[in-house]
Order: sequence, then C-alpha cells, then structure tokens
Amino acid sequence: MCTVKTIEYKGLKNSLLLTNGTIELIAITQLGPRIIRYGLIGGPNEFLELEDELSNPTEDEWQIFGGHRLWHSPESEARVAAPDCFPVSYEIIENGFVLIQPTEPHTGIQKSMVVTMDQDGSVSVMHRLTNKGLWPVQLACWGLSVMAPDGLEVVPLPSRDTGFLPNATLTLWPYTKMNDPRVTWGENYIFLRQSREAEEKFKFGFPNEHGWAAYFNHNHVFVKRHVHILNETYPDTNCSFETFTNDFMLEVESLGPLVILQPEETEEHFERWELYLDILPPVSEKDMDKIFEKIGGTHEKS
Repeated sequence: MCTVKTIEYKGLKNSLLLTNGTIELIAITQLGPRIIRYGLIGGPNEFLELEDELSNPTEDEWQIFGGHRLWHSPESEARVAAPDCFPVSYEIIENGFVLIQPTEPHTGIQKSMVVTMDQDGSVSVMHRLTNKGLWPVQLACWGLSVMAPDGLEVVPLPSRDTGFLPNATLTLWPYTKMNDPRVTWGENYIFLRQSREAEEKFKFGFPNEHGWAAYFNHNHVFVKRHVHILNETYPDTNCSFETFTNDFMLEVESLGPLVILQPEETEEHFERWELYLDILPPVSEKDMDKIFEKIGGTHEKS
C-alpha cells in the first residue's frame, strides 16, 4: 500500500504527499491543480519548481510555477492565461487523491486530476475536463509536465507502414528552427536537449503513435506514457504529443483528441509516469535501443 498525508511543503499548507516509501509525489492545494514534485525521497525533483512564484502567486497574470498541470487545447490566451492561483479542493482515496479546481469563470471549464501510485512508484494520472457552461465547447485535454533543466528528452518517431501514404505530420511553431543545435532528428528517435545557454524557444509536435516519451536527468529516466487513438483528430494539426524548451526548462506534453464537450459532460485523458534509476542518457540511437529494452513499451523499428 502507498500512503497519503497532508503536509506543509515549502510554506504551502495542505499539500498532499503520496509515497511508496522510496519514491514520492507532492501535489499542492493552495493553487492548481498542480503536482509539484515527483522523485526519490531525499533526491532531486524530476520536475522544475519556481519557488519565487510558488511563494508569491498573483491573480493578475498566469504563472508557470513548475510541476505538472492540466490545460485544455487549442491554445488561446483566454484558455491558458487564466490564473490558477486559487485553492483547489481534494479528496484522499486509496493509494492516491483527487484534485478539483473551481470552475474557470471565463471558460466555464472545471479541471480535475485523479492521481494514484502503484507499489513500484509508478503513477497514474487521469485528467478530467468538465463543461460547466451553458453551451458546447470544442477542446482537448492537455497534460504538461515541466521538467527540471539540463536533461535530454527522447521521443520515438512513427513507424507504421502506410504504403504510399504518409504516416505522420510534424508541427512547428514560428520560433522553431529546424537547425537548432539542441535537437537531433534521428532515424527512429528525436533527441531534444535542454540548455540553460539557449536564447531561443523551441517547440514541435506530432502524432506520437507509440505513446511514450523519456526524459533523462540526474542519472534517472522519467517516462511518460499516453494512448494515441488512430483516426481521431488532435489539436495543432494532429498532435497527440508536443514538447517545448527554453533556457530554464523543458515541457513533456501529451494531448487527447479534440471533442465537442456538451454542458455537464466530462472528457478524460490518461497518463502513466515511471521513474527508472541509474541510467545514463543515450549518446546514440543504439544506446537508446538498449535503454528501450529496460523501460519497455511499444516501438517497432522502421
């Protein structure tokens, strides 16, 4: 059994500590819903924490804070810039808890997360968006994990055989440069490095049919898994996965399909997180193939 208790975390009261005795996860309830920490007990946080923002939340503008958050896509200022610095309600359940945000006044959407931990320290996160408004809304669930700096992200390229037809699209943002030195476009994987020295933002997205991404840092590997549903339509020209980096963090993002959410309906999006210890980052695709044998999942070679 994993245990849950309320603690004060860096001055934030009524934070929730979920642990199997070796790995811990901490969610804050004074704002959010937000999971602010995931890592070994006494070890580094795999997520970024911006302590100045956490200790000085403001209602005037949206703050990143760090950790893992829930948004709804497609991205627009009215949706993503809504301040989330207000307390959330919570319920402790077996091996986890539920976080529930008050309905966003401008969008009519209520966010919640159901978070549970297995005995091995892996975590299941069910993201939920509920339409509390008076009319239908088109949206997609969007889970964003803000990772600590200095790491390396690896994502698998699509490998489905579609004959004469394309098997994927690549989505780029206006500030993204294909020759950015932080990215390596490989044969079976894309490698993206977080660099504190980088001055430019960088982002791409694509339909991640294999449904996983890995982030190497602290000699650990954080693996995020999700389900890509074939023949569904995803935001941003069909992205079920997106990633963004700048000079202080890297975001590992998964998205659910676009839906028309009727009043009082709820849309769900599932992620599973795993943490593997004592694994150095790969320097080649062959290295990643060997690591892949340890972390498992799906990846048919092209």
